[in-house]
Amino acid sequence: MKIYTRRGDTGETALFGGGRTSKDDIRVEAYGTCDELNAAIGNASVHVTRAATRDRLALLQSDLFAIGAHLATPPPRAGRKAPALPELPAGRAAEMESWIDEAMEAAPPLRNFILPAGTTGASGLHLARAVCRRAERRVVTLAVAEPVDPLIIRHLNRLSDYLFAAARLENLGEGHQDREWKGRP
Repeated sequence: MKIYTRRGDTGETALFGGGRTSKDDIRVEAYGTCDELNAAIGNASVHVTRAATRDRLALLQSDLFAIGAHLATPPPRAGRKAPALPELPAGRAAEMESWIDEAMEAAPPLRNFILPAGTTGASGLHLARAVCRRAERRVVTLAVAEPVDPLIIRHLNRLSDYLFAAARLENLGEGHQDREWKGRP
């Protein structure tokens, strides 16, 4: 099976459910940034040492595919039926909150901002968190122009918090202290 179609050579792409749009359309930017986030999480997962974190990251990657499908699907045009979409992870935000609480209870209390650094696994999680924040901004921009399920924005918001907490837990588990931001040297 060939993976290239040449249909995107003019700067347009197909949307799920029909229609084409420019590759710089905010909808494409939103689901494309979620795809980048998925890749960043996949990269981080290779470096984390905690099996529970790797398992959770794999689950969250699957969630991002469902979110991407929803973001890639504009409202159906008149006379067209909406395509079947994977179910959004409705309970995952609450589940992530329990993971966040677990990680933050294990780590030393935060007294200052911390630098996004540490072990290879923690650094990868911090990078994924930054990409997640950008994905959230792109989805919010899309939501201003077109309907977006609020669950998607909530999920991305909680996911960035989880990635931060998981990075702290990764550093802690490897005996690496978070580096606090001290301001100007």
